[in-house]
Amino acid sequence: MISCLDVANYFIKKAYEDGLENDITNMKVQKLLYYAQSLHLALYDEPLFAEEIQAWRYGPVCYPAYKKYSEFEEKQLPVPKENVISDAEEIQELLEEVWEYFGRYHAYQLSSMTHTEFPWKKARKGLPSEAPSREPISLADMKQLGYAKLEQIERDNPAYPLAIKSALQSALTSNSQQHNTEGEIRDWLDSLLE
Repeated sequence: MISCLDVANYFIKKAYEDGLENDITNMKVQKLLYYAQSLHLALYDEPLFAEEIQAWRYGPVCYPAYKKYSEFEEKQLPVPKENVISDAEEIQELLEEVWEYFGRYHAYQLSSMTHTEFPWKKARKGLPSEAPSREPISLADMKQLGYAKLEQIERDNPAYPLAIKSALQSALTSNSQQHNTEGEIRDWLDSLLE
């Protein structure tokens, strides 16, 4: 298993590769770690890294990565000297997806997003947003968020509306001989409401 520092290094190097080094701060890395962990949990049913993520004042924080970069506060982070993740292709693809989707946001936008999401709110147990906290965010809650974010990423993909339109047209024009009775449809609707 990789560490949160490996993942942080990946995002920092990506920012430099993409010419966004001025935008890569400790706060932004913390939020990218949170979303990477959430998506990995949803896709693979296991954590990407072992370190816990806590519900701090400005959103989710992975303490080992926070501590490593704490001297920089809101300043640009330096290029890591450590190797970037290279072993698993699925991890590379996931981190690339996280970077492509969430890397475009400023750290404060990411922080605001996390403040509206249930895992951070639930872990803080009703504390005001400005109150300090080190409560861990549950992996189960991050996994549920990961499912929602995967759906959001899919829906935000420019190809999504065309794919849905094509699927609907295909379904409507198919010459299927299968007809459902009123009772079957009612049973199906009832199952959705249970």
